[in-house]
Amino acid sequence: MPARPYVVLSCAMSLDGRIDDCSPSRLILSSPADLDRVDEVRAGCDAILVGAGTVRRDDPGLAVRSQRRRDARTAAGRPPTPLRAVLTHEGDLDPAARIFHDGADRVVYRAAAGVSGASGASGASGAAGAAAASGCAAASPLAAVATVVDLPEPPLASLLRDLTGRGVRRLLVEGGTTIHTAFLTAGLVDELHLVVAPFFVGEAGAPTFVGPGSFPFDAAHRLALAEVSQLGDVVLLRYLTSQG
Repeated sequence: MPARPYVVLSCAMSLDGRIDDCSPSRLILSSPADLDRVDEVRAGCDAILVGAGTVRRDDPGLAVRSQRRRDARTAAGRPPTPLRAVLTHEGDLDPAARIFHDGADRVVYRAAAGVSGASGASGASGAAGAAAASGCAAASPLAAVATVVDLPEPPLASLLRDLTGRGVRRLLVEGGTTIHTAFLTAGLVDELHLVVAPFFVGEAGAPTFVGPGSFPFDAAHRLALAEVSQLGDVVLLRYLTSQG
């Protein structure tokens, strides 16, 4: 059994590094061809993780959309859609959100102290830490629609350990800014899929791909470019880290 799942981080952004604009409507950055690629990547994973801000802002379903891919997963003895996970500070999410419906297992991870790169870099030691990570949280309004888990420190390592215990071997991380930054600064990403749309957002308040942080990948420690693909009018850059 691996120590943690293989982590793929996927993000689409504008030319100025924004992953959304400031309007109430979701900004579509991907092309139809890229959306189909993302669906294929989802179908190949055991779990999909997003942050609470993404759930509140975009209300994503995170389901595998292609019936052919859903059928293939079912034929292989897997659920049609991977487990869906949300990382949140307080757990104040709407139980009616799409992520909590349409089948598939759901887990809400509560990190009381929030997440940061430093806090996720190493795991809690011993059986006590593993037990705490896999234990259900106190009563929550979300308990009717998801398993709620309170994470001990450090939260990211505890989350990954819990997912491993649930049989997750391949995890897809889909945002947003805080989650991207936390996983990347902690060195917990094995593969990065970065899609660049051919336009600018130009709004100072629009969310960015990552925030400030101490990243292990700098000018002296570059990511390995594994693939460049044109998908309609967007470009996919697929990078591997030293772990990948």
